[in-house]
Amino acid sequence: MQWSKSILFASAAVLALSAAAAHAENMPKRIGYVTNYATHEWYQNVIKGMKAHGKELGIEVEVQDANLDIAKQVAAAEDFIAKGVDVLIITPVNEEGVVPLLRQAKAANVPVVLEGNPVKGMTTMVAICDYDTGYFSGVEAGKYAKEKLGGTAKVMNVGLPLLSATVLRSQGFMDGLKTIIPEAVMVHDLDGGGNPDRALEVSSAALAKNADINIIYGINDSSSLGGLQAWKAAGKSQDGLLTVGTGGEGLAFINAMQNEPSYRIEAAMFPEKEGFTAIDAAVKLFNNEEVPEHIVSPTAPMNGEDWKKYYDYDGTTRTIKWDAVNALKPPAKCMKTSADLKK
Repeated sequence: MQWSKSILFASAAVLALSAAAAHAENMPKRIGYVTNYATHEWYQNVIKGMKAHGKELGIEVEVQDANLDIAKQVAAAEDFIAKGVDVLIITPVNEEGVVPLLRQAKAANVPVVLEGNPVKGMTTMVAICDYDTGYFSGVEAGKYAKEKLGGTAKVMNVGLPLLSATVLRSQGFMDGLKTIIPEAVMVHDLDGGGNPDRALEVSSAALAKNADINIIYGINDSSSLGGLQAWKAAGKSQDGLLTVGTGGEGLAFINAMQNEPSYRIEAAMFPEKEGFTAIDAAVKLFNNEEVPEHIVSPTAPMNGEDWKKYYDYDGTTRTIKWDAVNALKPPAKCMKTSADLKK
């Protein structure tokens, strides 16, 4: 597949990151992670990856949750700095609100690793290539639509305009889709808030106005599942519908791919791997080593039962297959970044 070809190349710096961290002589004792939304499956699995790798390296990883409140995020980060953590990892609630935190941390000589979203003045960020992830899922959606949906593509995008990362996913999806079906159109461009309740609400309202769509795209699993729930609540059949998720965040997407006829494509982002890599980046910063501004975390397409290549699932718990995930190679350079949104 085209996606597979796109991830054959990776920078030497990223490939060497884990090995360098594992052999670093000087390990931080405490790392503080301020997540933006700890009740979300994605962040729960990011934290699992962080804590598991921290335990391997003898590092205590402490977590505080901002619960989507930038004021709480600032307070939590300031608390970690005051307590003398060796490194901070932050998933921004919003990008502008974290800028002052970077200045405070720098003044206190506390290195900062960002997860997921860029912030002006950052040293490094661990994240996927968001545009690429959307683009290649769009290509796969186009192939599906051409074969199964009569060659038409009418999209309901359940997006999140607050963050540049999620805007890039939506743009990438439509661009990739149009390489296969040039006449593809976005019928609805929604702000689903990144959570299932909001996604359900706005999708229901949109479908009540115009239900002439055949593709639901969500910038994360909560968004795609919220959109699909609205479709089902309206009493509509999933025949002739394609649902495309993004994230592979937890158990929800596995259950959907097993039980929902339209949920056929998932852009997996491997949160456990992202947490693992963020710890490696923190160790490198602690040792004053050079790091790329963007440390790319890998993604992979999942069509149908492809998820079984990367996860075991016993009905209640999923377990990552580290050998398979670690074998994935991220692209050396993203096709588009947040800087391209400003042009």
